[in-house]
Amino acid sequence: MPISLDINSKNVQLTSLEKELWPGEGITKHSLIQYYLEVAPYMLPHLENRCLVFQRFPQGINGEGFYQKNCPQGAPDWIKTVPFSHQGKTTNYIAATGPETLAWLGNQGCLEIHPWLSTMNTPENPDFAVFDLDPAKGVEFPQICHVARTLKDLLLTKGLRCYPKTSGSRGIQVYLPLQPVYSYQHVRDFCATIFEEVFQLLPSITTLERSLSRRGKKIYLDYLQNARGKTLVAPYSPRPLPGAPVSAPLEWSEVAVANFLPATFHLKNILSRLQQKGDLFASVLKDRQQLRSSPAV
Repeated sequence: MPISLDINSKNVQLTSLEKELWPGEGITKHSLIQYYLEVAPYMLPHLENRCLVFQRFPQGINGEGFYQKNCPQGAPDWIKTVPFSHQGKTTNYIAATGPETLAWLGNQGCLEIHPWLSTMNTPENPDFAVFDLDPAKGVEFPQICHVARTLKDLLLTKGLRCYPKTSGSRGIQVYLPLQPVYSYQHVRDFCATIFEEVFQLLPSITTLERSLSRRGKKIYLDYLQNARGKTLVAPYSPRPLPGAPVSAPLEWSEVAVANFLPATFHLKNILSRLQQKGDLFASVLKDRQQLRSSPAV
């Protein structure tokens, strides 16, 4: 039987709340919606004014999942949508306006939330560069932490500050907040140059090889997500993996010690970490920096 919640004067219809989204782990759709409501003060600032893409698993992580960009038919009138056109096709993206949006998304079985790297105000100019450290199977996590620290130290030599988070899967993603004055191409070229330097420093454990079959047992240095419409998983978003891991912002001191795994942070314990440490990714929204080259707008 459907249940109605009134959140910010918006009526949110909730259904099938006892459906297990992570079977055998006691994590139901009700658990996911409750999590989204509790994490909303920390998560929403990272979604605000951005187009969102979702990975939905209506039948749980063992069922069929799919990505969704367009707002689905039947969405409530209060769901905010923003149209963007690309190559003659218009997509009506959802934008988060408050916890009511997250509750509705949870009811839709959205287990992953992916925001654009640019806001709706400056859609062609990202306000952070992203460095994705994507390990091959079998790579030890301390190696990934070592590469992340090497990247951090390299950026520091250029006067730039960056911030790490787990992907929620196996890797680490490092964000460099920027003033939104650079084109995506400019940012992507900058990240490619930085990763080339990282590769030169650590050729035995990193690779720039795009072909999965040619990477070997190394950490792929992925800069290609720095493109309009490309996304990375949002901070605090769950992942459709056993244990319900979430993408968790990190302290660099934690990366240095490297005595944890991405799966350490999950749906059942991330809120206590937030209460203890606050939003470690808050600076990503404020520490806007300039690259030492003129913008290519």
